[in-house]
Amino acid sequence: MNTLVPLPIYTDLFYHFTLVICILVIFNCFTRDLALTSNRKFISGMAFLVFALVLLHMGLRPVNYRFGDMMVYNAEFVNLMRGNPPKGEVEFLFQNLMEILAKFKSPELFFFTCTALYITPLYYASKRIFLDYWGYAFLMLVFSFSFWSYGVNGIRNGIAGSIFILALSQKTIVKKALWFLIALLFHKSMLLPLMGYLAFTLVKNVKLYFLFWLFCIPLSLVLGSVLESFFLSVGFVDDQKLSIYLGDVNELNEGVELKVGFRWDFLLFSALPVISGAYFIFKQKIQDVIFQQLTALYLFANGFWILIIRANYSNRFAYLSWFLMGIILIFPLIKYKFFKNQNSVVACVILFYFLFGYLLNII
Repeated sequence: MNTLVPLPIYTDLFYHFTLVICILVIFNCFTRDLALTSNRKFISGMAFLVFALVLLHMGLRPVNYRFGDMMVYNAEFVNLMRGNPPKGEVEFLFQNLMEILAKFKSPELFFFTCTALYITPLYYASKRIFLDYWGYAFLMLVFSFSFWSYGVNGIRNGIAGSIFILALSQKTIVKKALWFLIALLFHKSMLLPLMGYLAFTLVKNVKLYFLFWLFCIPLSLVLGSVLESFFLSVGFVDDQKLSIYLGDVNELNEGVELKVGFRWDFLLFSALPVISGAYFIFKQKIQDVIFQQLTALYLFANGFWILIIRANYSNRFAYLSWFLMGIILIFPLIKYKFFKNQNSVVACVILFYFLFGYLLNII
């Protein structure tokens, strides 16, 4: 457990550290061409440094209410340590992970293991998909504004999302299927992006997914409450929480006022990969199957979220697409050459993406 960092600044320290890394990366982008070996080595070095330090900082955090649902996970883990049966049912692999680690009677080991399972798949997936340029993709994932919260708060969902990305990086159908199954057995919410993946294997016309996403906006505006009632019976999150997410906010938030309604701010943020994907697929004519698949998957999952955008805590549904946002935005810029000063374009994308999360969480 890290007791050197005062709790009131524990989370802020993560964001300030990544700010420094972001500044160094952007300066490097403006001064070095992407193809230079020195550039690739520098970005890889920064990414590995972030991997190691964030693993330690997040993994060794104290058990404290400041980290949201960490206290809930800890209570269940302590319950298992004492030899009591589980209080509730969770997905098979996560439940077994808790029961195995409970034998060591160390909550610190449990939370460090969860952090490793959250960050390590992103490290290996970035290397598999982007090869020498993996550092850019990994940093974009860490710079995502939801990265910290799903490492310390929505822990199961975060682990499942990372394993899902690792599944996407596999070369064979068998390996993909295995990792998809593992992701589902950590959190069944991954069924939604998996449905998007399977849909693309059947219908590869990416234009249809853009039309679906656009159609979801007026549909949600007109039939939002009806759709929310319908999805009360769909198990993309824990059954006991569905009525809270889509129903009475006070059941979960104890009377604290939340900003609900049609979230135009979230919608504009979600539109970033949509606009970027449309530009590179239709304007620049990218024929890359992986990029088209990632974009279609995002459109499918994000469209579902738009349908229930008014729901309390709708960001938990949005995460089922947002966890892919970083790699979608950076993918075409480090895989293909489009602009004369593409290194500067990459710098601007990284800066904008990082600042959104930094300002939202710190300011």
